Amino acid sequence: MSSPGALVDRLVQQRVELRLKDNRVIVGRLLGGDEHMNLVLEDVEERSAEMTRRLGRIVLRGSNVISLYAAGAPTGSAP
Repeated sequence: MSSPGALVDRLVQQRVELRLKDNRVIVGRLLGGDEHMNLVLEDVEERSAEMTRRLGRIVLRGSNVISLYAAGAPTGSAP
């Protein structure tokens, strides 16, 4: 089984979907992370049951993340 850090490294520059402890969903392009799973994302959209809003670039504290999924192909890759 790979470490969370290795997963983050593999997903850099890809669109990802994160589920947070408060039931929000964050979708954006992963720019990087650290050993605590703190993540930097850009072109972010936050989704909840009530609304959807655009956030731009964010830093997300790793302790809030429940799950992380690849949501698309790497940026700049051929289809």
